[in-house]
Amino acid sequence: MKTLLTLIGVAIALALAGFWMAQQSYTWFPPEATQEAKLIDDLFALMVFLGTMIFLGVVGTIVFTVLTQKVSRFDLSDGPPIEGNVKLEIVWTAIPIAIVLMLAGYSFWTYEQMAVRGPMELVHLHMPGMESAYAAEMTDEPVAAIEVNAKQWSWSFHYPEQNVTSAELHLPVNHRVKLAMKTEDVIHGFFVPAFRLKQDIVPNHIVEFEFTPVREGKYRISDSQFSGTFFAINQSNVVVESPAAYGQWLATTATRPLVPANNQPFEEYTLRNKKGFKPGWATVVPAPPPMVNEGELGNG
Repeated sequence: MKTLLTLIGVAIALALAGFWMAQQSYTWFPPEATQEAKLIDDLFALMVFLGTMIFLGVVGTIVFTVLTQKVSRFDLSDGPPIEGNVKLEIVWTAIPIAIVLMLAGYSFWTYEQMAVRGPMELVHLHMPGMESAYAAEMTDEPVAAIEVNAKQWSWSFHYPEQNVTSAELHLPVNHRVKLAMKTEDVIHGFFVPAFRLKQDIVPNHIVEFEFTPVREGKYRISDSQFSGTFFAINQSNVVVESPAAYGQWLATTATRPLVPANNQPFEEYTLRNKKGFKPGWATVVPAPPPMVNEGELGNG
């Protein structure tokens, strides 16, 4: 009974430590800027909870054994003739299997609820009753279709209804939006850390992606795929604003003429060529800057 109570006490202590670490894990990321971000953070917190319990349990057992199971250096007797314990082996095999299966199932559920689609979307398995129900219930607001065009090395965003093209992505807060993403050359990755979203964009495909921004502010888009020489500065902004400010921005921007967007890769490449600098290796020539109605912020 004493041993059982001790094990129960240790298990409770490990659970409390794991729960505390799981709560702390929410502060390790940027603030949640989309409703989908909570799905990712909850999944990560669960992994932190389990990882903390396992780590402290294993390390604690090792430390306890080292500190308590001591013998004299002059003790040359053999240890107890233990050959194995079938029950114990079954337990420590079954528990990890159960944990892995649980995490796999929960991760798949999270994946389905976020409506993530990628280059293999035609062969993805879809379980009945799991057709992004969570995402669909997030809001009843209409979906705004925005065309995202990625290329070496720039981002541009086109709003078909208003015929507006911008070098940065503007979104209304608390409105579910749909992005129709394409690339003109190689694979690019649409990645916004505050959104907890990363979506690959592959050539010859329109990749649709939906999410709901819930926090106003300015966030950074990065190219998460190595797309060539200047991929590290293939960046832009996402501006999440109130519906009124979003509507005003669309109306104002629609009246502006098309101009070349600021594009650091193209400018650096052009300047380098003017100076006659030759790197000694083949370099992809950056595509000309996209023509946009608003391009002051652009890349870089």
